[in-house]
Amino acid sequence: MASTPISSSTARRLEGKVALITGGASGIGKATAQLFAQQGARVVIADIQDEHGQALSNELGGSSICSYVHCDVRSEPDVKQAVETAVERYGKLDIMFNNAGISGPLGRQIVDSEKSDFEKVLSVNLMGNYLGLKHAACAMIPAGQGSIISTASVASLNPNGTPFAYSCSKHAVVALMKSAAIDLGKHGIRVNCVSPAMVATPMVTKALGMNEEMVEEFNAAHVALKGVKLKANDVAQAVMYLASDESKYVSGLNLVVDGALNILSTLDSLSK
Repeated sequence: MASTPISSSTARRLEGKVALITGGASGIGKATAQLFAQQGARVVIADIQDEHGQALSNELGGSSICSYVHCDVRSEPDVKQAVETAVERYGKLDIMFNNAGISGPLGRQIVDSEKSDFEKVLSVNLMGNYLGLKHAACAMIPAGQGSIISTASVASLNPNGTPFAYSCSKHAVVALMKSAAIDLGKHGIRVNCVSPAMVATPMVTKALGMNEEMVEEFNAAHVALKGVKLKANDVAQAVMYLASDESKYVSGLNLVVDGALNILSTLDSLSK
């Protein structure tokens, strides 16, 4: 006799899992925290935006479901403490989403750039990912399982006018992910990236001086896929796939969420 399908109301995809999300107080991180909690995970939000992070934690149900911890991903003690908080409060760590990132100054040529700006972008985007990988792995290795996901960018495939420090950092994040996937695979730990096109997050709209509608219109004019607007939740859905058991044999993948923007950009450059 065929089994009865589990209803969508009870089949929560992350039931019983514990997740830590850096940069979780806003943008893609916030959308992912909301989705993870909805799908049954216990979530630790790590960010430097204390007011936003605590408000989101309260919104998602407080300490029984979601906790907030102040964390500057450039600081190893902060990252270590965030991982330890997840393990101490919820008993384990199943999912690490290294999402915190910055764009750096826009519109500068390399000859006009400052070494300090370049170092800051790499320290957040690359070093923050390295520290998250390292300390999450320390927590996951004893359990022999885990999923570590990093936010890269479509700029990891094609810089296409993005700030050079940002593009450099995101290329490096993908290389770090691939190396870690090989290194940690023997412990049953999967490591992947998600690379979105430009999403109308608070960081992006502020940096570009554009509102959400303007960012979406820009995307619509440049991507191959028409009739769909890219939202932070779309990226969160991709992250959830990589975090869930549905992707149990997926590791070393850079999952691109860009409406075929990179392919179209490549074709355009070849035709010129």
